Parts: sequence; structure tokens; C-alpha cells
Amino acid sequence: MTLVNKTTKPQFSYAGNLNLIVTPVFAFLLTLLAVAVWNYSVFDQTTESILQPTLLRTQLWQTIVIGIASSLIVIAVAVPLGITITRRGWPRLKNFLVDTLGLAQALPAYGLIVIFYTFLGTGMRTVIYALALFSLLPVLRNTIVGLEQVDKSVIDAGRGMGYTNLQVLLKIELPLAVPIIIAGIRTAVVINVGMAALAFLVGAGGLGETINSGLKLNRPTAIFIGASMVAILALVLDFLGALAEKYLKPKGI
Repeated sequence: MTLVNKTTKPQFSYAGNLNLIVTPVFAFLLTLLAVAVWNYSVFDQTTESILQPTLLRTQLWQTIVIGIASSLIVIAVAVPLGITITRRGWPRLKNFLVDTLGLAQALPAYGLIVIFYTFLGTGMRTVIYALALFSLLPVLRNTIVGLEQVDKSVIDAGRGMGYTNLQVLLKIELPLAVPIIIAGIRTAVVINVGMAALAFLVGAGGLGETINSGLKLNRPTAIFIGASMVAILALVLDFLGALAEKYLKPKGI
């Protein structure tokens, strides 16, 4: 009797791809709900003035700019900093920076924006810098964890092949740390987009203006539309981050 080895096709991992399924579904359902509310609600003159399409487009663009700009600053600062303090001779910086940034994140985002306002005044720059500091910790911490969890035997094997320290970093450590680093970046982006709704407090615009006007004038429809747009934007960006996390990581991980 001859035994035949049958190869099985790799199955789709629902657990590993849950974000790629759930996040767009939630975004789609929330979009449908927002569109239904917009089309079937009866707007009075005040609600119409709050929900002017041109005004909403401007506020949406301001929210995107604040969220993306602050996230890019975080990436530009936290990833190189995380790499630096995981090198030999720099480990003492790790606890100091993590503890310091932890204190900054412990502050309410509103309070941090106010602190930056006292130095920088009104405008979009104030909110961008405040949110960059507020969301720096997740990316820095994930960069450190991602680099430190790389198997030392793999690093030693690379050095045994003649790799320099820079080649070990670029060809071994960073590729293996990519999933954890991107997870931190996704967290930072969602935080920044959500907190960008507070930009109106210092004259930086954003969808927070619509939400605030709805609260002040007791217009629940305006509140829902503004909050839904912020949530949908955050879900879309988180989904894009999940795609990057899936396709940028090395094969076999």
C-alpha cells in the first residue's frame, strides 16, 4: 500500500485578517447611516447653516491635514529615536524617554493643546505639535519592542555572513519589527484624527466646529454628522494601516 503525501493549500487566517474585515464593514455601515440621516432628516435653517457642504469639505480637509501632519512628525521622530536607544551605549535613555512621554500622554489632549497655545498661539501648527507629542509614545514604545524582540540568533547569523551593523538593522531588524512598528503608527494616526476634533479650540478649524456648533445650538443631527465623519475618517486610515501592516511585513511572519 502506497501512501501519498497530499499538500494542503494555505487557508485564510480570519484571526490575522480580522481588521481587514471588521474595520471596512463598520466604516461602510456608519457611512450608510450618516447618508440616511442626511437624506431623510428635516433640516431647519440653523442646521442647514451648520451643515453647509462647502463648510464640511473645508473642515474635513483641515482634520485630515492635522491628523496626517502630526502622525508624520511622530514617525519622523519616534522611529529614529527608537532605533537610537536600542543601540549599544544608549539603553539608559529608554526608561527616561518612555516615562517622560508617558507623563505627556497622561495629560488630557485638551490640556496639552492649551499648553502649546500659550507658546504658539492660535492656528493649525499649535494642534499639530500638541498631538504629535501626545501620540509619540505608542510609536516609540512599539519601535523599541519591535527591535528588541528580534531573535538574537538571527542577528548573529547576519553578522556571521559579514553584514555590517547598518546592514543588520536595515535587512534584519527593521523588516522583522515592521508589524509591531506599524501597529504603533496605526494607534497614533487614530489618536491624532480623533483628537483633531479639538482643533477648533485654538482656531485651527476641523470637524470639531460642526460638533461644537451642534452642541451649543442643540442640533443632534449636526452633532451626529460631524462625529460620524471623524469616526469614518479614523476607520479608513486605520484600515489603510492594517493593509500596510499585512503587506509590508516579511513573508512567513
